[in-house]
Amino acid sequence: MNADLKTHKDLDAWSKATDLVEAVYSVTEAFPRGEIYGLTSQLRRAAVSVPSNIAEGAARRSAEESIQFLHVALGSVSEVETQVIIAQRLDYVGDVNNLEGQIEAVRRLILGLIRYLRRRETKE
Repeated sequence: MNADLKTHKDLDAWSKATDLVEAVYSVTEAFPRGEIYGLTSQLRRAAVSVPSNIAEGAARRSAEESIQFLHVALGSVSEVETQVIIAQRLDYVGDVNNLEGQIEAVRRLILGLIRYLRRRETKE
């Protein structure tokens, strides 16, 4: 992805996405037990998908492939956002401002990474 990076762990987007996973796991602890195989599981899987796809994209050889995985990560960010909204509407979670802020920060970092890779691709 970038010659200066050793691994995906050097990416701010991956680090912040991993923080988001921790926050999602914490929030979903308070969900009703009846949701363990429903919204809890779905939200956790979507959250885990974000840093996982960032990592997979970072391991790819071409910018085009990396960008493809970053777009998948963006899709997962949107899933997390939607599921958090649903959880709030169902009164499973109260104030989600902090979580929404984390979601938006991860989205911005991924979009910035995509822009960077596109610019670098056109220069090569």
